[in-house]
Amino acid sequence: MYKKYFKRLLDITLSLFLLIFLSPVMLVLVLLVRVKLGSPVLFKQVRPGKNEKLFTILKFRTMTDKRDSYGELLPDEVRLTPFGKGLRKTSLDELPELINILKGEMSFVGPRPLLTEYLPLYNKKQKLRHSVRPGLTGLAQVNGRNTVTWEKRFEMDTFYAENVSFILDVKIFFKTFITVLSKKGVSSDTSVTMEKFTGEGN
Repeated sequence: MYKKYFKRLLDITLSLFLLIFLSPVMLVLVLLVRVKLGSPVLFKQVRPGKNEKLFTILKFRTMTDKRDSYGELLPDEVRLTPFGKGLRKTSLDELPELINILKGEMSFVGPRPLLTEYLPLYNKKQKLRHSVRPGLTGLAQVNGRNTVTWEKRFEMDTFYAENVSFILDVKIFFKTFITVLSKKGVSSDTSVTMEKFTGEGN
């Protein structure tokens, strides 16, 4: 009952409330991003959701558009400004995803939506992560965030997909606040975000 009906009802109610309640904060962030990083204010990217259905994820941008002499974008670590790092560490860049949740493309809790280019690389077990809506936060985000290996991340994603419950969602939801406040796990050991997934053996 929870997985089929109540989880979505909670997503709608809470996302609508937070969009209204946090609208002043989001307006300030819109202005700050526009001044410090330029336009567009939002970062948009197509990601696979439930049943691998594609949707456009929304975030506040955290990088500049600096390019080299050939017109190619510079590496992420160069384009990621201190202001952008601050947005990521506090997870404030994720606030526009409340719109994705309200629209039914995402949930508050679930496996994080990854890149579409990874879809052909998943094995049968890993594909189970797409049997539920992707989340604003999830088991991997409260257990190492971007520092966990892909293997461990997918283990947690599939465990969640097979064991969705109200109690588990509440535990993850509240543990998220501790993770965000600690500001740990935003970057992996070798990247400002997470290394790319290259296949089952990663």
